[in-house]
Amino acid sequence: MMSVRVIVVVAVAAAVLSTAFAVASQSFIDFFATAQDDKLGKNTVGGHTAGYGLYETSGDVLDPANSYTTASEKVIIDPDKYLRSFNYGHVFKLADGSTVREFTLVADDRQTMEISPGVFYNIWAFNGTIPGPTLRATEGDLIRINFINNGTKPHSIHTHGIHKAEMDGVFETINPKGKFTYEFYAEAFGVYPYHCHVTPLEEHISHGLYGVYIVDPKTPRPEADEMVMIMNGFDTDFDTENNFYAVNTIPFYYMHHPIEIQKDKLVRVYLVNMLEFDQINNFHLHGNLYQLYRSGTSMAPSEYTDMVTMSQGERAILEFNYKYPGQYMFHAHKTEFAEKGWVGLFLVKDLAETQLDGSSSSRFLETKTISGDVGT
Repeated sequence: MMSVRVIVVVAVAAAVLSTAFAVASQSFIDFFATAQDDKLGKNTVGGHTAGYGLYETSGDVLDPANSYTTASEKVIIDPDKYLRSFNYGHVFKLADGSTVREFTLVADDRQTMEISPGVFYNIWAFNGTIPGPTLRATEGDLIRINFINNGTKPHSIHTHGIHKAEMDGVFETINPKGKFTYEFYAEAFGVYPYHCHVTPLEEHISHGLYGVYIVDPKTPRPEADEMVMIMNGFDTDFDTENNFYAVNTIPFYYMHHPIEIQKDKLVRVYLVNMLEFDQINNFHLHGNLYQLYRSGTSMAPSEYTDMVTMSQGERAILEFNYKYPGQYMFHAHKTEFAEKGWVGLFLVKDLAETQLDGSSSSRFLETKTISGDVGT
């Protein structure tokens, strides 16, 4: 009997000591973090936890074939609209004749969207959309990005390309309700990602804080039907493995809503890989080959192919045209990615056929959506 009491007393004492040690350890960690923030002159608000809301999913693959009507109120992005939308900013001239393009990007981390029927996810977005707006300028323009952090965590904007250190968006994070203006010249021409660069970085990127920044050469590229595709995915059960894959966020969207293009018309795809948790991603085109311009920083193609593989942050411009009408698939040539949503269709039509069947031909003739105000 005595031995049982001793064991119980020892166990209780061990539990109390363990709890006290845990509390003391956490207090030390909190004190150290606060001291570091004070040393750096920062007031960090909020923190990173394992919980991301009330929704849990099994990770099963769901194909939202007929769900867009009922789920439309919860979908943050319209992949059709995003595909061909370009934000040229608020444009004005300086006294020296320089062109200024001013943009506004607002970060928020409090929204929820339905990735697939019944699968909800806490998204972190620029201007309420994943991916964020596609910013577009011409080489030599002065870029001004007014950044507002409307979220609950520190955020920033890191834009790939050439700029001064203080405009890099890495060491100077912007706390909730904070603002900062990034300013730099657009160089060199090409296609770039922009994204939040606050640690833990994989958390900020996997939740959606990224977009595309295009710098056009001073001598314009040939006229084309232009579109932006960001290869992305979502880890909805938080095991650092993606459950869904897509271009432009919604799994299988372009399978059920094929992208209409005109036969013999030059198509130009600005392709960016922002997929987190997987080392590679790729783009395979059926029934055709494309001219590949890696990073878009050269006017001469680097390869003529139907398949390109990219690591995270890599990008390219793809140019092609179809000789024959019909439906042609494009997808990741990684079977798992394709079967979990990264697959779509091009619907190639004759212009005459398009006009006869009543479809709008304006989408072929007007390929650039010009923003009339800042931040759209």
